[in-house]
Amino acid sequence: MIFLRYVVASSIVILLGATSLSAFAVDGLITSPSANSADATMDKFEAAVKKRGFMVFTRLDHAAAAESAGLRMPRATVIVFGNPRLGTPVFLKTPTVAIDLPLKAMVWEDANGKVFLSYNSAEYLYGTIYVRHGAPYDKAVVKKVEGVLKAIADEAIK
Repeated sequence: MIFLRYVVASSIVILLGATSLSAFAVDGLITSPSANSADATMDKFEAAVKKRGFMVFTRLDHAAAAESAGLRMPRATVIVFGNPRLGTPVFLKTPTVAIDLPLKAMVWEDANGKVFLSYNSAEYLYGTIYVRHGAPYDKAVVKKVEGVLKAIADEAIK
């Protein structure tokens, strides 16, 4: 009987572990745990974005939308941000890229209340999204943007 309980408990732990790992295995998505609450992570993220000359266009609160439909889910808020000085020239040359931009980051909680920050890597942005629309891919730009995104994320999660 004890062995059966052990097998069942181990199976549940493995299943839950595999389920939570899938959130971190999405191609092109960078996910980091935050030392802050969801609200503090969002506020720190927005401050770091603005400090670097970007603007925040909006927050999309998925948990609030779910609640309005009588459903419950952990916190999940997408922050839409960008820099019109940088994005507009790209939109003018390649109008369809605007379907995938501006940039987005998501602050979310898992079922246990742990807070995470997720965003698309610069490599994914330029190597997948830009390429999809025929926009130019420049490795030097990718490296620079990756550094900026990492610095923003690091400020938000610490």
